[in-house]
Amino acid sequence: MQIKIETPLTSEKVKSLKSGDSVLITGEIYTARDAAHKRMIDALKSGEKLPFEIENKIIYYAGPTPAKPGQIIGSCGPTTSGRMDAYAPELIKLGLTGMIGKGERSDDVVNAMKEYGAVYFGAIGGAGALIAKSIKAAEIIAYEDLGTEAVRKLTVENFPAIVIIDSNGKNLYHDR
Repeated sequence: MQIKIETPLTSEKVKSLKSGDSVLITGEIYTARDAAHKRMIDALKSGEKLPFEIENKIIYYAGPTPAKPGQIIGSCGPTTSGRMDAYAPELIKLGLTGMIGKGERSDDVVNAMKEYGAVYFGAIGGAGALIAKSIKAAEIIAYEDLGTEAVRKLTVENFPAIVIIDSNGKNLYHDR
């Protein structure tokens, strides 16, 4: 059974999701990889605002390829989440409730997820062209100079993911 969820990803929705749940996400999500995460954290340290309101949002760790003519976006597969682990706890503390990527997360990230209420979704690596079909709109909203790593706002419909780590810290990779 797949669970349909719509953004924003509120704390009530986060608490209802359990490790191993298969979900279809509809609404707005944001792409950001390590270069964009570093800039966001640097902005916070300088007293600047983030390029989007982070509370109850989902960040997809992806750097989409350029769209071919007639496409909304190019291939848009997940990148390795561990590259964002140095930055994620601060964003979770500020209200980030969902992250989508692939691979393990550090203890610091999992502890922040448990303390502040967030989930980590896994997307299928190598399936970027298929995932792109669930993206209905894409707009660069910050750091355009980063190219594929710019922050994008995506409008998605039935974006497929699996809850890897839930807000209680249960981890599909370890707790079977």
